[in-house]
Amino acid sequence: MSRVPIDHILELPTAERVAIVQEIWESMLDHPEDVAITAAQREELEQCWTDLQQNPDEGESWEDVKKSLWNE
Repeated sequence: MSRVPIDHILELPTAERVAIVQEIWESMLDHPEDVAITAAQREELEQCWTDLQQNPDEGESWEDVKKSLWNE
């Protein structure tokens, strides 16, 4: 795998940087056990999950979140 200096990545347009981040993020789904999170982060995620289960109409779909990021 070739490496690209971070300063070259930071020179890319925002939309391209977002796409790169999305690819990296989605690649982590292959091995979620390797993603270390703090107890506070885990607690917040669990609370968000509980809130979403109790009020499913109040959440946003991932597609809507991605659209809003691309439109900023």
